[in-house]
Amino acid sequence: MSKEYDARLQRLGIKISDCRKSKGMTQAQLAEAVGISRTHMSNIEAPQMPTQVSVETLLTIADELETSIDELFR
Repeated sequence: MSKEYDARLQRLGIKISDCRKSKGMTQAQLAEAVGISRTHMSNIEAPQMPTQVSVETLLTIADELETSIDELFR
């Protein structure tokens, strides 16, 4: 992966983390609602570990956080 791609994944993970926290949810709660492990959710959010995420998972995360997928990429 390129550095730019990694940076975009990092920004996405930080945005997901910020939205989750603003909803008062733990990683475990969001992971359970999305249907993934807490470890995978942690990896998605970890800025030092750019982790790929499927479109389906990303859409489900946005739904659970009651936000648009567009907002996650801002």
